[in-house]
Amino acid sequence: MIRPAPFLFHCACRLVGALTAALASAAVLAADPARPFAAPAVVDSATPPGVGSLGQVTLSLGLVLALIFATAWVARRMRGLNRASTDAMDVISSLPLGQKERAVLVRVGKQQILLGVAPGRVTTLHVLTEPVEVTTAPPSGPGSAEKPSFKALLMKSLGK
Repeated sequence: MIRPAPFLFHCACRLVGALTAALASAAVLAADPARPFAAPAVVDSATPPGVGSLGQVTLSLGLVLALIFATAWVARRMRGLNRASTDAMDVISSLPLGQKERAVLVRVGKQQILLGVAPGRVTTLHVLTEPVEVTTAPPSGPGSAEKPSFKALLMKSLGK
């Protein structure tokens, strides 16, 4: 969150600078009454943009980038929520084999198929004759409790 104090300080400095310039031009006009419509004198020392305004721009850019990355992270996490539930086809299990390769067990109707998925290519590895029952093993180790699903947490928070 951007703090208002540096912004207010910046505005106050600009206002003081504008008032000083106006008073200086009024003093020049008062000193030379022969030139009542003369252009005001140019102020020799202009105030350069300060470090505060640079910091404010940097902070704003950082906030925008953080918002973009957070939105991408949430969209990636919620990828499976938009999937339509059908009885015809379902992904039973997926196992990463490399950085971009996976082995995926898919149920099509009553048949199960093991697929190899790589960038730009999907290959049938095996068609299973007997369906495999996939159970998720509870995590082992001290202090490992099963995490509730997002759907369960959402339903609990909505009171359903």
